[in-house]
Amino acid sequence: YTGSSSATRAVRLLVQVLWAQLLCAWALGTELTFELPDNAKQCFYEDIIIGTKCTLEFQVVTGGHYDVDCRLEDPEGTTLYKEMKKQYDSFTFTAAKNGTYKFCFSNEFSTFTHKTVYFDFQVGDDPPLFPHENRVTAYTQMESACVSIHEALKSIIDYQTHFRLREAQGRSRAEDLNTRVAFWSIGEAFILLVVSISQVVLLRSFFSDRKTTTTRVGS
Repeated sequence: YTGSSSATRAVRLLVQVLWAQLLCAWALGTELTFELPDNAKQCFYEDIIIGTKCTLEFQVVTGGHYDVDCRLEDPEGTTLYKEMKKQYDSFTFTAAKNGTYKFCFSNEFSTFTHKTVYFDFQVGDDPPLFPHENRVTAYTQMESACVSIHEALKSIIDYQTHFRLREAQGRSRAEDLNTRVAFWSIGEAFILLVVSISQVVLLRSFFSDRKTTTTRVGS
């Protein structure tokens, strides 16, 4: 029975770890990638309780010079964070008031380039890994291993998000460069064709037979 009990406990701990990861993904954060047209402004709203620690992180994935304006306001309209033409940034604050907080991304300074923006808005701390257990003693070896797995999974998620953004940004730059190279090649081919035709016409004008007129003068 001891082996069976240990296996059951290990399975239960693993389920708790996976459940904690799901709670982190669902309940604590808003993660979104959206398109921001030129001369446009997009705002998002989040209800936050006083004393809650929050983190706003954003990055421009594609478009123009990869910059955007960002502004964060509390329920009374007081500006907590404001940055102009930033490519990426992170801001952490503790809510001083209950209510709806607003954060906006603006591309109003751009006249023809739309942007793709990613943001991650984390509200509160992670839920406890073992919420139904009284922590009066130290973690067991199995519980410590589960905590380590939990932290490692969080790091993996952060790295995956980071590399996905880098991959999307690199792909966008490669496609933009490919488009420019294609147009440049078409322009070079057109210029080469025009020059070739002009040279042929010019050479033919040099060697073409010219009609000469003779005038006979009678004596």
